[in-house]
Order: sequence, then structure tokens, then C-alpha cells
Amino acid sequence: MIRLVGLCSAPGPRPILSRVAVLLGLATWFGCALPAIAQGQRPAPAAAQQARPSGPLEVDINQGTLKPIPIAIADFVGDDPKLATDISDVISADLERSGLFQPIDRAAFIEQIRNPDQMPNMNNWRAVKADALAVGKVLRGADGRVEVQFRLWDVASAKQLAGQRFAGIAASNWRRASHLVADQIYERLTGEKGYFNTRVVFVDETGPKDKRIKRLAIMDQDGANIRLLSQGQELVMTPRFSPTSQEITFMSYAREQGRVFVMNLDTGQRDLVGEFPAGTLTFAPRFSPDGQRVIMSRGEANSGATSLHEIDLRSRRMRQLTDTTSIDTGPSYSPDGRQIVFESDREGTQQLYVMFSEGGGTRRLSNGDGRYSTPVWSPRGDLIAFTKQAGGRFLIGVMRPDGSGERILTDGYHNEGPTWAPNGRVLMFFRESQGARGGPKLFSIDLTGYNEREVKTPSFASDPAWSPLLN
Repeated sequence: MIRLVGLCSAPGPRPILSRVAVLLGLATWFGCALPAIAQGQRPAPAAAQQARPSGPLEVDINQGTLKPIPIAIADFVGDDPKLATDISDVISADLERSGLFQPIDRAAFIEQIRNPDQMPNMNNWRAVKADALAVGKVLRGADGRVEVQFRLWDVASAKQLAGQRFAGIAASNWRRASHLVADQIYERLTGEKGYFNTRVVFVDETGPKDKRIKRLAIMDQDGANIRLLSQGQELVMTPRFSPTSQEITFMSYAREQGRVFVMNLDTGQRDLVGEFPAGTLTFAPRFSPDGQRVIMSRGEANSGATSLHEIDLRSRRMRQLTDTTSIDTGPSYSPDGRQIVFESDREGTQQLYVMFSEGGGTRRLSNGDGRYSTPVWSPRGDLIAFTKQAGGRFLIGVMRPDGSGERILTDGYHNEGPTWAPNGRVLMFFRESQGARGGPKLFSIDLTGYNEREVKTPSFASDPAWSPLLN
């Protein structure tokens, strides 16, 4: 178990770092201004310059380019210099990928931090144009476990903003300690929860395009520590994390028989939730917000229709929520569990709909041109992400839960399957490339649509699902 201990930091209101919440403030403002933005279009930088959010946030936009905050991540010190530097590197990489921060090249540093418990000479860090400075040390105990300490400084005011000590870390788990520090820095400077100490489950794909072997896999959110969860003897689809625990649900097909499993990621134990005979269509299982139910689409193959069903994981009782001659699929609960968003062709084309989780009250959500699919409710409850097919392109976008403010974040040949980071500020999805040697790869993008990154994996990868924060 990792222990968190606070180190002394400056009391009272924290100094405000200029432009600290560039992306978060911009994304929040876009959320307020969405109705004024053309439906299905990226937000125009000029519009952002004309109306900024109220309060201390400063949006710095130059021809559509967001300027990240310069932060110095000093090499951590310790009795294992390589481990200390590796931890510093992961912290730096986490913050840089967020798009909010630009770590300064350490070759430019004037001062080398030798004792992180002493106050740095801020003139040396102002000279390299750092707005913030992170320092720390890494210690090994007699039992081989690792302790990581860090301090965060506001360079302009010379005030310590944060200080924490993480103890009891297994040496093999040092990357997790790095993510914990990065989360603390992110939260202290932005006021938002971080998302670095998380994992992503996905479908690992290998082999020729027409004979792909698909296996469940899991990795850290930055693509490290990949581990296979299945060996390819079965077809696996749509893995989804529980919002409350380190468990996943997924579809498995073997000998034309569909099964829904819940897997404990710590033990690897599978628990069969439902078994469906050949000729039964079953898709897209997903947990309820309390982790006690799984919702999915189910129907008979000869009818060509599927309806939404919910299984109580304690009683194993199944409840049917929709009953139409259409294809209802891709359900996702709202964070409070009161509503469900799903896709359906009940009006002729794939569109998004919202209904009460107890059944009934169905209303159409999407109103733009094109076909909509794979809706996912944000953990914050303020937005719904989706895939949209229009004009021969696959788009990833967001809209409000009332269907207003549709905004496209990215488009490509074949984008699909958005999943939310637990702080509701970043999405991950997969993009298929063309050609005989093409295949799916994972990407992340923030709510501004300006910070798209590939998440490197050894093989092709599809259908990602983001975990809640690790404890």
C-alpha cells in the first residue's frame, strides 16, 4: 500500500501562475459557448480571442496554437540516480502530454538541485523562463521499497505550492509513483483532478488483416507496462472498466456462442455474467456507475433487431429496457445513473437517444447530418462523446446531454470508440489506417481539439477503455 504524507507548504491562497489553466479554461469556456459555434465544426481561435472566460484564467492563443506553461522538472536526487532520473522523466512526459505544460530542457538549467529540502535560487529559474519548478528525491528502504518526495514551487512568487511524500512503493511499481506526483502537480496548478495514475484496457490485434488475432490487453495510460489478459483462443470485444473498481466487463465469442464476463484485474479471475446461445446477438456491455449492473444490447439474429437489457450482478436477473423492431445498442449511463444514452436506427439512420434508466422517456439527442454511434457519457456529466460518420469520414465529437453544442474534435479515415479519462478532460479513441498493412492505433485528444497524440503500442490496438484513478 502506498502511503501519502504531506510536506510543509505555503498556507493560504496560492499564487496564480499566469496561463496555468490554458486548456482547462479554454475547454470550459467552449463548453459554455458551444451553441454559438457552428454545429459539427471545430471552435475558431478568433472566437476564443473575442470572448474569454471570466476570472483569472488567461487564454493565450496564437493562430490557433495554445501556448503551454513552461515548467522545470529538476532531476530528482537519491541513492539510485538512474531510478531518480527515470521518475523525473515520467513526470515530465505526463505533464507534457497533457498539452498544458512544456517542460524546459534540463540542459538549459543554471542550477542543479542537490538538496530538494532547501529553497532553490529562484533567480536561476526565472532566467530559464520557468513559471513553476518541481524538485524531489527518491529513497530506498531496507526492505527495498521506494519512497518518493517532491516539492512544487511558484517561481515568480518563490512560494511552495505543494509537497508530498509517497512511501511504501514496491521497486517494480516506480512508474506509478511518477504518475502520482504528476497528478499532484496537475491538480495543484489547475484545480482539476489529474488522470495519469490510470490504466487503459484495449484489444491487442496481430496477424494479417483478414485473420486478426484479438486479445485483451491492459497498459498504463502512457502506453507502458502492457500486459495481455487473454491469449487469442477466443474473439474478444468491447472491454469496459467498472467506474468503482479495477474490474472490466467484455464480450467473448467462441464457437459462435457469445458470453459476457466480468474480470478482476488483480487476480485475473473471470466471472460469467451471461451466456447466450448461437443465433443471439449480444453487444457492448458496460457497467452502471455503482458497478452493480451491466447493460448491453441483445436480440435474435434472425430478427435483425436488438434491444437494451440490464443484468443485476448480484441476482443475475435480466431486465429489458427497450422493445422495438430497430437496432438499439451502445448504451452508456449518465454519472448519476438516472439516464442512458444509446444509438438506434429507429428513425431510419443511426442516431443518438437518451432514456430514463428505469425505462421510458426516450428522446432523440443528435440532430446533425450523418450517422452517430458509440456514445459515452463524460464522468463529469456535462458532455457526451460520440463517433459520427459523414462525408466518408469518421469524426470524434462531443455534445451536451440535451443535444446542443455539437463540436467535432478530430476526424480521419476511420475513427471510433471514444473513452473518457476520469477527469472528463481527455478522450482516447482508435483510428484505422488504410491499405493491406493498415490497422487500428490508439490516440488521445483533449476537449479543445488541439492536442492530439498517438498512444504507442507494440501491435495494432483498438477499442480502448479508460480506468478510474488507481487507489
